[in-house]
Amino acid sequence: MDAMIECDRLTKRFGDFTAVDHVSFSVGRGSIFGFLGPNGSGKSTVIRMLCGILEPSDGTARIAGHDVRREGDAIKELIGYMSQKFSLYDELTVDENLTFSGKLYGLNGAALRKRRDELIATTHLEPYINRRAALLSGGWRQRLAMACALMHKPTVLFLDEPTAGIDPVARRELWDLLFEFAGQGMTLFVTTHYMDEAERCDHVGYIYMSKLIVCGEPDELKRMPAVSPAGTRRLDVTCDHVTRALQSIRQLSGVRSATVFGQSMHLLVDDKIKREQIEQQLRAVGIGNVDVHVIGPSLEDVFVTLTAQHANANGRKAA
Repeated sequence: MDAMIECDRLTKRFGDFTAVDHVSFSVGRGSIFGFLGPNGSGKSTVIRMLCGILEPSDGTARIAGHDVRREGDAIKELIGYMSQKFSLYDELTVDENLTFSGKLYGLNGAALRKRRDELIATTHLEPYINRRAALLSGGWRQRLAMACALMHKPTVLFLDEPTAGIDPVARRELWDLLFEFAGQGMTLFVTTHYMDEAERCDHVGYIYMSKLIVCGEPDELKRMPAVSPAGTRRLDVTCDHVTRALQSIRQLSGVRSATVFGQSMHLLVDDKIKREQIEQQLRAVGIGNVDVHVIGPSLEDVFVTLTAQHANANGRKAA
């Protein structure tokens, strides 16, 4: 697959502080790339360098073969950027925001009206066309921001935490649009804190303390030996009073980690631990209706494990 985004040892320093440290990855045409990491890890800085907003201190980056340092004008025609915060004009209506964005990219007359109408239909903004942006809900504001970023028909779309702060229904509807765009051949670069969104990406990268520590397909990352060490297995334990059960199960020898996951617990245990031991441990403290079954690791398990390893290696406590 053709690479639409390429980074090779991309680095950004602000004085003595290194915000992004020799990051390398590539994103194929028509794919959805999820970029994850804690706040302050360097995600937004990487996007700003790729968009030409910040100049790299070292390394190289290309968009569709164009160097971000030397071919900024060509890159601006190729990319759309949707920032973390709503960046349009609250006092303008939906229609006025779309029209203004189109004119910024040189659209006028019939071409502008045609593209505006296409995006209104795609994002289902018709009922709100004359409403001021300030009066839209979070989900509809994000749809408007996305539509404005798409006015010039970019081939690469950067979305910096596009679903932060909006409700689950709006999140799902926004992702339905992203799948539609990817199906049409657009390349999407998405930062997110939501693990369910990361699972929907073709590839994911995880940046921690300015360094990219892993990159690959979600299923590939889940098979990493560090995530499920030899001699261990992962279990889902459903029972009564799961939060009280958590305290008891952590005292059982051979349980390496345990966390509440909805109405159950997810455990990483030594292979020697039998289901009967878990049931006995919980029943001893009056917890019944215990059901235990083997599960595979989640992306959350991947990132929690890698964060802890790298934090320990740097003498830090994982966030």
